[in-house]
Amino acid sequence: MSVTAHPAPGTEEYQPVFTGKILDQLHEILTRYPAKQAALLPALWLVQQARGWISDRNMTEVAEVLGLTPAYVKGVVTFYTMFHQHPVGKHFVQVCTTSPCNLCGAEAVVRALLDATGAKELGATSPDGKWTVIEVECLGACGFATPVLIDDDFIESVTPEKVPQLVRKYK
Repeated sequence: MSVTAHPAPGTEEYQPVFTGKILDQLHEILTRYPAKQAALLPALWLVQQARGWISDRNMTEVAEVLGLTPAYVKGVVTFYTMFHQHPVGKHFVQVCTTSPCNLCGAEAVVRALLDATGAKELGATSPDGKWTVIEVECLGACGFATPVLIDDDFIESVTPEKVPQLVRKYK
């Protein structure tokens, strides 16, 4: 029986994101902007699509590529809730819990999603690594409560009863 040694957390060799196809995508994006710094949000999306989240080292790489400071990039990443600063599940679930949705049962939808996915608590990832569920302030569909965003799929009028079928769809 052989045992594979794993490096201590934080000591792994950093693999740049902007190489090959992803670097080509960045170059194409840069052609759309008068200054490369203006491509910050699309560059961050490329990182998140490639890695699933944006680490401090990724922020530094983005800063270097775009001629920005790492502090500026971190300020943008921490401002926008759409960017993940830690690993998340394969499926990222956002549930609107703003007042109108709460009045229509959003909290029960959240509980049903946590139970059905195994994530157990908001912001935690399920043991199988497939699900992370969070609350968000508004998904802009107050007339269709409770709206849920799973990855890039927008689902309206979610009820606790619809959650098991919804989760099965993404398994």
